[in-house]
This record gives sequence, C-alpha cells and structure tokens, in this order.
Amino acid sequence: IIIGYRYLGKKALVYTVYGTLALSFWIWFWQRYYIPINIHNDLFIAGILAGIFGGVGSGIVYKFGGTTGGTDVVARILEKEKGIQMGKTLLALDAVVLTLSLSYLDLRQMMYTLLASYVFSQLVNFIQGGAYAARGVVIISRFPDEIAKSIIQDLDRGVSYLAGQGAFSNQDFKAIYCVVSPSELTAIKRIAEHHDPKAFISVLDVTEALGEGFTYNRPKKKLL
Repeated sequence: IIIGYRYLGKKALVYTVYGTLALSFWIWFWQRYYIPINIHNDLFIAGILAGIFGGVGSGIVYKFGGTTGGTDVVARILEKEKGIQMGKTLLALDAVVLTLSLSYLDLRQMMYTLLASYVFSQLVNFIQGGAYAARGVVIISRFPDEIAKSIIQDLDRGVSYLAGQGAFSNQDFKAIYCVVSPSELTAIKRIAEHHDPKAFISVLDVTEALGEGFTYNRPKKKLL
C-alpha cells in the first residue's frame, strides 16, 4: 500500500484502503450468510465460477482506479509505468505464488486454482478494455472520395482523410480512416471493394471509443 501511494498518488491510496476494507467486510459477510450453490464438488466448475465472480468484481474496482490492497497494487503500477495490462501481471504473479504453494497443495488443487486465476485475469482485461469496443479501418484507394461518401451515407459514420505518400512511387495520396463497431466491419469492406476491388484495407483493434456515434448519438441499426 505504501509503494502504491508512492507511485499512484493520494487518490489511489484512498481507493485502496476503501477497497481493502470493503473486500474484508464482504468476505466475512458471505462466509457468515452464504448462499449455497450445489456444484457436486466439481472443482472445474468451482474454478470457473470463482474466476467469473472475482474477475467481474475486481475489474470494476480496477476500472475506476481502485485496488484491493494485494498484488493488484503491483499490477496497477506496472500498468501505469510500463503499459502492461493488469490481468497479465495478476496472472503471472498468481502463477508464481501457486507454484510455490505446491509445498502444501497437491498439483490438482493448484491447477484448478490456476484455472480460476486465468478466468479472473481475462475478465479483468475485458472489463478494463473499454465501455465500447470498436475497429479502426484504414483504406488506401484510388477512389477515396467515393468510398468516404458511401461510408457517410450508408453507415452514418464520420470519416477522416490522412495525408500519405507511397514509399516506392513517391506519389501523394489520401488515406481514409474510420472507426466503426465490429458489426459494421463487413459492410465497410463491401463498400471499399465495390468502389475499388484493389483497395488496401487495414483493420485495427480499438479498445475504447468515446464520443459521437459510440457513447452517444449511435447510428440506428436497421432490423434487416
């Protein structure tokens, strides 16, 4: 917690203390007033459920800048300083701890716990990934104006022109850049291929898209 305060600041310290106290309280609460879930002693299902519930809860905490006072403080620092996703760091640290725990756990218990940690880390990364995932599309074509016009009219998406120059031909050109939802990716490819079958299309992962068309004023989808 002290190291976290040094690298993350006062606000993160307050969130961490609050998260630590809240986690301790709710662990105590659900141990005292637990809801029985009959999984017939199936450790595989137990590992999956543990990863899901823990990952969703912790992912929400991490998304808003908090921690629960454990190894996630280290993961938060590495995310801030090195850009490493928290889920990856947490999984790596859990793997180290679980390997050392073989001194008092058997391999079967250790592997099921590692399964829970893997599910946990994936959900943490998913929740932190953004409120609205999208795809960035770069199109290089001989007919940029026609393609841009069709995207605006058919998909109701904004389009930007990027100035470029061919390294081999030394010719200047206009590249099209557009951010769309994953479901619109096929449509934008068809538009580009309709105007220019030889168009170069590059699709980029966008973990979060904020602004018009995504967090507000989203294009209305047709039923068919």
